[in-house]
Amino acid sequence: MNLGIIANMNRPDAAEVIRKIAYWAERTKVKLTLSDQIKGLYDGEYSYVAGDKLPETCDVIVSLGGDGTMLATARAVGRSGVPILGINLGSLGFLTQLTPSVLDETLTAILENRYKIERRMVAEVELEDGSELDNKCALNDVVVDRGSVTRIINLDLYANDHFIGSYVADGLIVSTPTGSTAYSLAVGGPILNPLMKAFIVSPISAFALTTRPIVFSGEDELRIMVRSKHSEPILTLDGQVAQSLHQESSIIIRRADYNINFIVFRKNSFYDVLRDKLHWGRLPEGNPSGSRGYSR
Repeated sequence: MNLGIIANMNRPDAAEVIRKIAYWAERTKVKLTLSDQIKGLYDGEYSYVAGDKLPETCDVIVSLGGDGTMLATARAVGRSGVPILGINLGSLGFLTQLTPSVLDETLTAILENRYKIERRMVAEVELEDGSELDNKCALNDVVVDRGSVTRIINLDLYANDHFIGSYVADGLIVSTPTGSTAYSLAVGGPILNPLMKAFIVSPISAFALTTRPIVFSGEDELRIMVRSKHSEPILTLDGQVAQSLHQESSIIIRRADYNINFIVFRKNSFYDVLRDKLHWGRLPEGNPSGSRGYSR
């Protein structure tokens, strides 16, 4: 097995966790390749390549950091299908469900093929006028907002060319199920199981009390039309990649033809993570489902 690593080296424990992975790799004769962003920050004699080149040589990529690092790793992996293991070095971590305390057991379980794959839906974006985008895909969400202008923006929403409604708001969030626990949740959107195929459209600070989030099928093609001539609209993917739009842009959003594959373990379910991260209370007496484990 060839193991790749992408890490947020601003996390205080990142270098130490990389050393632990390196020791494990030496013991198990696993080849290790590191993203070149780590070079110079970590003292080790290993192969270094650009992050987006790791999928060409690696069987599994470990993402060390928080959810932002996982999103960056997902962009690097793209449509290659290489599975990602998230190790949480941050605080919240809906995408990075495991911690360094179970690192050896987790890596050994992967080496022994004792894990499951979750296939996460990806959103793909296209501009109707044919303009090129620096990045076209998002694992979490696609946001169209008013940019730096402190005025509300007028947006029209269509699904499969059917007019849904007009929004007077700071913007619209189009979220995947994976992104339902991110920005969409912060503005009142519903939480979806990440294995679903759906889109959530949530307005940001809508100028109408009756405006609410809507859930669409993952097979729907959505279109957002900017109607405000006084704004400087911005398109943002996963909160990390931003691009300016024209004042009358038309943005098409559809389900991409590939998935991002997450490595997960049966006893570390999405619902366990929700309870842990959102503090939903204790388990019923005698219910063992919240225990952590790495068997298949």
